[in-house]
Amino acid sequence: MSLDQTNVVDAIGVDDATGELVLTITDHLEWTGNDNEHFLLLQEKLKTYLGFVESGEILETYPDAKGRAVLIDVVCKYPPSQQAQGFYNQVAQIVEDTGMKLRHRLFCAG
Repeated sequence: MSLDQTNVVDAIGVDDATGELVLTITDHLEWTGNDNEHFLLLQEKLKTYLGFVESGEILETYPDAKGRAVLIDVVCKYPPSQQAQGFYNQVAQIVEDTGMKLRHRLFCAG
C-alpha cells in the first residue's frame, strides 16, 4: 500500500506497549518544495482513515479495535519540509479534535 492509494488503509495493528490501535500510512513521496499534490494525497488518505474509524467500519474489519485509543501513524521515507511540518501540526490538532492522535515519523531501516 502507499500514499497513492488514498482509499485504502495501509496497515492496522495494536501497539503492545500502549494498547493503542495503530493505523499506519506509508508515505514514500519526497518533499520537493512543490508539494501541492503530496498534500492533497495526504489529506485524502487522512479523510479515508478518519472515516474508517468514525463510521464504525474499523470494528467490522478489526474487532480488536473496540475500546482502544486510535493513533494514525504516518511513516515517511523522506524527512518533511518546513511546510510539511506545519501541515502535520495543523492536521494533528484536527485529528485530536476527533478523539484520535496523529504521529508522523521518519522510517529508519535496521
